[in-house]
Amino acid sequence: MKTITAGSLLWEPTSEQIKNSSVHRYMNWLNNENGLSISNHHELRIWSVEELEAFWESVWKYCKVKTGSSYDQVLEGRRMPGAKWFKGATLNYAEHVFRNYCENKPALIFQSETTPRTEISWKELREKTASVVFSLRQLGVKPGDRVVAYMPNIPETVIAFLACASIGAIWSSCSPDFGTRSVIDRFKQIEPTILFAVDGYSYNGRTHDKSSVVTELQTEIPTIKQTILISNINSNKSQEIENIIGWEDIIKEKCELKYEHVPFDHPLWILYSSGTTGLPKPIVQGQGGILVEHLKTLMIEQGAGPDDVFFWFTTTGWMMWNLLMGSLLTGATAVLYDGSPSYPGMDVLWNLIEEAGITFFGTSAAFLNACMKSGIKPKETINFTSLKAICSTGSPLTIEGFTWVYEHVKEDVWLVSTSGGTDVCTAFVGGSPVLPVYAGEIQTRSLGANVQSFDDEGNPVTNEVGELVITSPMPSMPLYFWGDHNGERYFESYFETYPGVWRHGDWIRIDDKGSCVIYGRSDSTINRYGVRLGTSEVYRVVEALDEIMESLVIDLELLGRKSQMPLFVVMKPGISLNNIVKEKIKAEIRSKVSPRFVPDEIYEVEQIPKTLSGKKLEVPIRKILLGNPMEKVVNFGSIANPESIMFFKELARVLNDPANNFIES
Repeated sequence: MKTITAGSLLWEPTSEQIKNSSVHRYMNWLNNENGLSISNHHELRIWSVEELEAFWESVWKYCKVKTGSSYDQVLEGRRMPGAKWFKGATLNYAEHVFRNYCENKPALIFQSETTPRTEISWKELREKTASVVFSLRQLGVKPGDRVVAYMPNIPETVIAFLACASIGAIWSSCSPDFGTRSVIDRFKQIEPTILFAVDGYSYNGRTHDKSSVVTELQTEIPTIKQTILISNINSNKSQEIENIIGWEDIIKEKCELKYEHVPFDHPLWILYSSGTTGLPKPIVQGQGGILVEHLKTLMIEQGAGPDDVFFWFTTTGWMMWNLLMGSLLTGATAVLYDGSPSYPGMDVLWNLIEEAGITFFGTSAAFLNACMKSGIKPKETINFTSLKAICSTGSPLTIEGFTWVYEHVKEDVWLVSTSGGTDVCTAFVGGSPVLPVYAGEIQTRSLGANVQSFDDEGNPVTNEVGELVITSPMPSMPLYFWGDHNGERYFESYFETYPGVWRHGDWIRIDDKGSCVIYGRSDSTINRYGVRLGTSEVYRVVEALDEIMESLVIDLELLGRKSQMPLFVVMKPGISLNNIVKEKIKAEIRSKVSPRFVPDEIYEVEQIPKTLSGKKLEVPIRKILLGNPMEKVVNFGSIANPESIMFFKELARVLNDPANNFIES
């Protein structure tokens, strides 16, 4: 791989690509409709946040939002929290999905480790959704009732979700790879009446029977009145589950699909915070807010439409599944994959691009870096003619990851690095098809998202690293947290630091041309003797080394204690951490970051602890290493690889032994 430095130009759209882009079409429409003279993306973004109400009204009109009753005003005051959008309007999310109905065109393409690629037509999707709606209504489900799903990323999950949205019921899902306690902690808070569940799932070549978990959910969540079971692995143990209805029984009835028109801020679904240190926060998002946000993101910014095939590798426990559902709003075909992204090999998802004709390929930065480290070169064996864009999120994409995509996947592809959050189910910063792609940088701030970088005093800064904040409301911001009756938990989560301004908890730098770089979570900042640094600065350097697969850096500087900054690394298979590698790591950090941030010690670990959505567990590990009781700072049900914590528990015992002089007297 050739050496590419930060900010190097990797791709830029041709004049023809710009002219045919969704952003350009929207800009032309906007100028004609509103008598404006916006000529480029920079001007468009500024207009979208300065004229916030006019912008979102234009999204409403351009995307032809269909209503049962119209709105009185676009936004009732630019206050946060408490902004009221499109008051008076009634609509239905599912109705906007099925207005793209095209009888025999595939709405879904599905593949799993055990199921060959299959297509589900719009006709089949609508008919089965209508049948499930009928059955749910027969079971007494009405608007506002909570319906939960313990389901993988399979077509039945999509059908069940669309049925709930049609009724106005509130959807919430967990992937069956979640720990049982983690699922209970989430679902029990919202008191669901209906549970959709599978008997098990397959991952990485192994079958996992979850029949006993379904029974436990029924027992632990007493509000569940009925369980609808999908035989995903045909488990014999599923016969032991009581009080169930089979999937085939709820799709028998043939009927017309009817939609419940609900207020704009009627809840659509409940997502959850990671819950690594306590009960997950149940984040309630509205039908209308998600609808207009996802239409803006997918139709206008990304340009997805009826001719596109849209894929994102995700489970039902990550917000990217919800965004994947949003692709149906544009008329695109959504591709579902259930299984490991590396089984039976690292090329399984790349092959899917050619086989399914994927135009938008979404994944995580961790997956792209893993492909790079494994040495695969997909473009040598796979035809990527259909592929227009590769989207990456979950963590900052390294410069090397950017470079690998253009060298080993496709030279003429729009690489979209994005960052946002479950909290808003969208991106704050992301891509635009009319802008160049620079190594290590996110192209721009999202339209309608007033993203700024604040210093400690709350002043906006450019070309400096600061707190990522949102200074104006967005339609998809949470309506509230379920059960947070006085809004205290919601306020503390986002608005306590800067009153009236959303503090997201990330470090960001915005440069003069509008590009952005995310530097990791601000609550896990490294602070070495008064100088702060985002953890991703260290990860970028360390994980660029061929020998290293992943890393975790923890700052243990605390008043009254001896300063420590350990670095933990997962080595490439076949390579061990020796003094030569340690010195190489230290030299790279010393020269490319700063001598101040050279780790005090480097440890080899088998795994980096991660949340269920793949985020590094920086804050809980810091608390463990500082001597806090593990059971008080970690919720094991919310960790993807709980066995990885044991190393840190033992290390904490050693570090906090006074004999080791870690605690200053």
